[in-house]
Amino acid sequence: MEFRSLGKTGLKVTNLCVGTMTFGNQADKQTSFEILDKAFVAGVNFIDTADVYPIGRQSVDIAGTTESIIGEWLGSKRDKVVLATKCFGAMGSGPNDQGLSRKHIMTLSRKVFAA
Repeated sequence: MEFRSLGKTGLKVTNLCVGTMTFGNQADKQTSFEILDKAFVAGVNFIDTADVYPIGRQSVDIAGTTESIIGEWLGSKRDKVVLATKCFGAMGSGPNDQGLSRKHIMTLSRKVFAA
């Protein structure tokens, strides 16, 4: 597996990144775990997600499901994986349920790592 520098962060990530936008809708939890396991065993250390995933969802009620699945899968692998996420999208109908406020970001991170 080839590694590349991630901008000026000092992090080294694999040249392949696992995209997770279907986890929790088109790919159920078991399938998502299988995809992540295969990528991890192959040496991939880079996972991309977003707070609004999974795509194709019918309501905002399941927004964040993808990140919850990843959080549950990570377990003891957390120090071996670089997790890239986006956090701007609407996660609910409230005035603070979207955007880049500290409240929105911290609420999402607690949700993900509570798994």
